[in-house]
This record gives sequence, C-alpha cells and structure tokens, in this order.
Amino acid sequence: MVKNSQGIYAPKTNKVVVLWDLDNKPPRGPPYNAAVSLKTLASRFGEVTDFSAYANRHAFVHLPQWVLHQRRERRNLDILERKGVVTPSEPYTCGVCGRKCKTHMDLKKHFKQLHQREQQKKLNRLKSLKGKKKRERFKERFLRGNHKYNEAARTLLVPKVGYGLAAELRRAGVFVKTVQDKPQAADWALKRQMVHSMSRGIDWLFLVSDDSDFSEMLRRAREADLGTVVVGDWDRALGSIADLWVPWSGVENGEVDLVPERKKRREHGFQDDDGHDRDGWGVLNEDEELGQEFTLLYSEDEDEDDENYYYDDDDEEEEEEDGLYIL
Repeated sequence: MVKNSQGIYAPKTNKVVVLWDLDNKPPRGPPYNAAVSLKTLASRFGEVTDFSAYANRHAFVHLPQWVLHQRRERRNLDILERKGVVTPSEPYTCGVCGRKCKTHMDLKKHFKQLHQREQQKKLNRLKSLKGKKKRERFKERFLRGNHKYNEAARTLLVPKVGYGLAAELRRAGVFVKTVQDKPQAADWALKRQMVHSMSRGIDWLFLVSDDSDFSEMLRRAREADLGTVVVGDWDRALGSIADLWVPWSGVENGEVDLVPERKKRREHGFQDDDGHDRDGWGVLNEDEELGQEFTLLYSEDEDEDDENYYYDDDDEEEEEEDGLYIL
C-alpha cells in the first residue's frame, strides 16, 4: 500500500517500460495497430510509463512488400474504375466534408484541390506568424484537433518518404527516436534507455527484439529483480534469459494474453505470491480469466511536422491504355 496525492492509501501500481528495436523487429502490418496491440499487452502488467522505439533513417524510408502490394492493388483498381470496367457498389465519401464521388480518383482530386490546399494555406500562415504565443494560438485554433483531415490524408495521400512509420507510431503514443547511421547505433540507444529505466525503479521491462547483444542487459535486469518480457520471433538467445518470451506475430495481431502476475525469484525456481511453485507461466488458456479490466487512453495529437507529411503523387498514376499498372 502506498499513499497517493490525495492522501489515500492504495495498492501500488507496477510501472512498465516498453522498448522497441525497429531495426531488428519492424511491424509486418499497419504500424498503428501493432503499437496499440503491444501497448495493450504491456498494460496488463501495470502502468506503461514509457514506450519508445529506436531506429536509423533506413527503417523509415524503406518500403516493405506489404506496402508495395497494397499500393499496386489500389492503383490497378483506380485504373479499372477510371476506364469504367469496375463500378463501385457505393460512391466514395469524403471524410472531411461528406461529398460523394463516383471513383476513388475523383475523391483524391477533390481532396487535393480543396482540403489539402486549405491545409497548406494554414501551414503557410503559421510559418509567417512572428511570436511564439501567436503561433501557439493559431495552431491550437486551426491545426490541432483536425482529426477528420488527418484521417482522410492517411488513406488518400502517399507520404513523401516511406509509408508513414514514424507518424503512425507517434499517433499510437510511441516516442520515436531516429539514431545516427552508424553500426549498432540503435542498440546503444536502447541500452542507455534500459539503464535509465532501471534507475527509475520500474517493475517490468518489455523488449521487442531478437538481437543477442541485449543478453547482458537482460541479465543485469534480472539481477536487479526486474521482470523482463521479450517479444520476438526466436526464443533462443533472449528468450532463455528473460522471464517470459512471447511471439511477435501473435502480439502484433493482438492474439496473445499474458498473466499479469509478478513471479518472485527463488533459489530453486519461481514461486507465486502464495508460495506455490509454478512450472510455467505466461499465455492464458481459454478457460482462464484475468479477473480485471484495463483501459488505455491514446493521444491522437500529432506534431506540426506531420501535418505536411504527404505529397501529390500524380506522376506515379499515369494512365495505362493497354493494361493495368505494373511496378
């Protein structure tokens, strides 16, 4: 029992830190969904006080195969709709003003000519303002909270570089750090953050990586009686050292539930809080229940740099008369 700010004694809440090695373990699907699933899983162990992801710039400019395949299908469908071969069952609706368009290309044209142009005017006006207070007032009134435009831009416009990995992770509440383009730069940044987290008195450490270079740091964390959870594809190097290893594919898809109980270390193994020996622990069976609910609030505020994160990709959408668009 600890005394809170109101002077009331309440059960102590475990503090959880999540560290993500994007160079070693990038998301295989939409980054926002993967980050939300990982944060929801970590919240079962306590309060997530820090959620950080580290990578060099190559991780943010690289286009994975699933993104290329998704864009190729969308362009081929746009060409078929423009030629009249495919007719949508329902008209496309603008998420900002509600206007209905016959084809997806018409919707993109409407969005760029009207809403994106208005957004660019606001950004230009923001840059021309002098004084921090004036810029903050303008940003608070016209830019922040514009969720309809941001959501429509994510689905209609193509990012200038990459596929919006950093912006999507920030939208899920993840602190994204771009390290220098040097060997092991992300590893050293993660190790420094692990040392800093251990000095803050946390209870659980989530590490998303398969890099064996973190083995010594995990041993130090266990010696400090800190609970460690490794999320990855291989349980040989780090999984044998950590308290618990879970598959990255299951966590990313939201298919893994973990027992939110801290196992105290003893000389001959693990014991639970009642003193009973436990052979294994981790994944819940279908008949088991957590017995408590967890609620997370995610911030959808984005940096002003993300407002102008997209560009017009008309050069990539040239019409093909003889067939489909092929990369």
